Amino acid sequence: MKRLFSLSLLVALVGFFTLQGFRTTETTNTEEIEWISFEEAVKRSETSKKKIIIDVYTDWCGWCKKMDKATFQVDGIARYVNANYHAVRFDAEQKEEIVFGGKTYSFVPQGNRGYHELAAALLNGRMSYPTVVFLDENFNMIQPLPGYKGPEDMERILHFYGDNAFKEITWDEFAQSFTSQL
Repeated sequence: MKRLFSLSLLVALVGFFTLQGFRTTETTNTEEIEWISFEEAVKRSETSKKKIIIDVYTDWCGWCKKMDKATFQVDGIARYVNANYHAVRFDAEQKEEIVFGGKTYSFVPQGNRGYHELAAALLNGRMSYPTVVFLDENFNMIQPLPGYKGPEDMERILHFYGDNAFKEITWDEFAQSFTSQL
């Protein structure tokens, strides 16, 4: 009896993990977001006018890692971002200076860590991670959105700004009429 139970449990576990393997294969993404540096986004904007999406993160932020895997690696999200935005991943604690708009932004040590002045400017001083920042084609602030966003929420947000709906209707009107393509 004990042997039969062990054999049944083994068969069930093998079946479960086999199905999980097929499931992972079915959802493997085929397109990835082309993340570039802030400096590269500025350079590309000279010839290719697109809005800019900036994923402001830190290497210790668990929600940042979750959003990177669960949201930014979804095919439909990656395809839309690549087609409509210059995508920047920006470490809010990076040490390298950035010159932008005639100003030099530097790292500011604070306790055991610190922050980058450009991150503080993009986040309006609210150092919350992850935060996704949307800028227009001329690097003017549209909106910083703090907190984790799942794929469905991110898809709506990307289209709201990417399709310029934010210029014509409210978020509530847009969200009610939006049809997901994921």
